[in-house]
Amino acid sequence: MSRISTSFKDVTKKTSYFITTPIFYVNASPHIGHLYSALIADASARFQKLLNPSLNIVFSTGTDEHGLKVQKAADNCKISVENYCTKISNSYQTTFDKFDISHTSFIRTTEENHKKCVHHFWSKLQPHIRKGKYSGWYCTADETFLSEDQIELVNNVRVSKESGRQVEWAEEDNYKFDLRPFKHDLQCWLSKPDRIKPKVFHEILNREVNDLYDISLSRPKNRVSWGIPVPRDDTQTVYVWLDALVNYLTVSGYPDSKMWPPNVQVCGKDILKFHGILWPIFLIAAGLKLPKQIFVHSHWKVNDEKMSKTRGNVVDPINAGCQYTESGLRYFLLREGTAHSDGNYSDLKIKRILNAELADTLGNLLNRCCGKAINPNLSYPKLDLLQIEGLLADSYFIELNNKLEVLADIVGSHYEELNFYKGIDEIIATLQCCNRFFEYNKPWELAKQDVNKLECILHITMETLRISGLALQPIVPVLADELLNKLNINNRDWNQMTPKWKDENKIVNPTNLKKDNIVLFKKLLIN
Repeated sequence: MSRISTSFKDVTKKTSYFITTPIFYVNASPHIGHLYSALIADASARFQKLLNPSLNIVFSTGTDEHGLKVQKAADNCKISVENYCTKISNSYQTTFDKFDISHTSFIRTTEENHKKCVHHFWSKLQPHIRKGKYSGWYCTADETFLSEDQIELVNNVRVSKESGRQVEWAEEDNYKFDLRPFKHDLQCWLSKPDRIKPKVFHEILNREVNDLYDISLSRPKNRVSWGIPVPRDDTQTVYVWLDALVNYLTVSGYPDSKMWPPNVQVCGKDILKFHGILWPIFLIAAGLKLPKQIFVHSHWKVNDEKMSKTRGNVVDPINAGCQYTESGLRYFLLREGTAHSDGNYSDLKIKRILNAELADTLGNLLNRCCGKAINPNLSYPKLDLLQIEGLLADSYFIELNNKLEVLADIVGSHYEELNFYKGIDEIIATLQCCNRFFEYNKPWELAKQDVNKLECILHITMETLRISGLALQPIVPVLADELLNKLNINNRDWNQMTPKWKDENKIVNPTNLKKDNIVLFKKLLIN
């Protein structure tokens, strides 16, 4: 049985891996949805590095700092827009540092190198840009013009059908860009099944391609002053979404990029249109290659309600990390987050999952292996193939052995597809199987009756912990590091995820565990 994706099998052929998150708008502080985007990219980058340690990883994230919303947010805070942007951008960097987001680049759109990149990209689009009067419904909250088909009346107020936010009529002279001539090229790019993942969002985008139109590529400076000036026309500022999307080129070193295009671009479902229609069309118009894949994720609800400032239920990652630990929150978001549908964040649910899986299934299994009654010398016992052969009639061992044999391939295939929740599910199922195996063989009795078999049971259990620890490195790097340190494991690449008893020529001597007492995950109190 093979469940390995082609891209997973061919990973050693890669020399580099370029993954991006959207850059996050600085009209408010980060919440768990922003962290989730970053965690998907982080887990993917870490996994690719485990597969191929010589791989050159480029992992970019950052902050989007121009536009009318930012101007208004700074005014509301009664500080300069420059200081406001720095303050919020710093809060993103602090959050990502706290949660071990391993980005190689953190970009701010107010940086000079980005402004130069936007100007260069504008020059490449110039043959397709014309100046004229633009009129339409504008949503300030979404920073975008909308067609009549994209708005609706709610309580006699015109709002965006997609976001529900209010729109206003705007007429102004600005620069325009017609999307329609690029429809065929866009459809060709979208014709590859894995271009937009999950499939549900690919289908949504295919429908949207039929409704292309003229878009405004700039705003009058007297309306939106906080933005990058249009080249050779300082009465206009560049459309905030064009400015924001170009960040990916800036990170790559454009126009002298050697990394373009990205392997994966992660974005939330609310900005799919910008990444799946506008962005590829801009790139086509500029004569550049298109992203290999756009991975779209859904949102997080809180206690089954949409997260919003008006409801007062926006979850601050720093506070949540203090409550559940950073590793705990990382684990929960990647464990429960499914790209195709919204996740639900609740205090009770988090505690139950973390207690059951990190504290009990994983942590308690390690503790039992280190108990003085069965392992007084804290050793990782030697491999005894004769003892293992004696377990071939043990149904619990057969089940565990079967799971361990394919764990690297199955989990790796899920991680390659960025379906981290499926990979975690396989790891936990394997650990649960090991717990049953451990319980069935009653090592506390073997300590008095059969030391050789006891050492075999301990070896198999610790091998399961070792392999699980390796597989969990992209998900909870700090916790996995503590586990592997305790087991005294130095080789931590993905190719080490084979049980030692599968190689009959391998001589494995006993090793000592680290003497320090650790609690992998402290159980959370449920009121």
